[in-house]
Amino acid sequence: MQTLEIEFVSVDLKAETLTARMPVSPKVHQPDGVLHGGATAALAESVGSAACYVFLDAENFMIRGIEISANHLKSIREGDVFAIASFIHKGRTTQLWEIKVTDEDDNLISLCKLSTITLPKKK
Repeated sequence: MQTLEIEFVSVDLKAETLTARMPVSPKVHQPDGVLHGGATAALAESVGSAACYVFLDAENFMIRGIEISANHLKSIREGDVFAIASFIHKGRTTQLWEIKVTDEDDNLISLCKLSTITLPKKK
């Protein structure tokens, strides 16, 4: 989180969404100078995982990511990107998150999906 300078900027308890911001700089560029897909996926997994701890019962359950996918639709060289995590499916054991990564003008940069699992903590 610190390495990528990810900052959580808003939580909407009613809509069950969490938003984070990440600056796009040479630190997260691929060799041709645009945002690296791996940095985008790390942002998406970070905000999706954090959303689990906000909207699920992390006190009694372990929460783990089990799969992530990312479709990169547009490139960006500089500025900020925003990742907004929201539920597609909120089950007792598994959850499916949609994480939309947009630029400052709300253009869709990447569309990611994160599957998570909740398992009872051993007492």
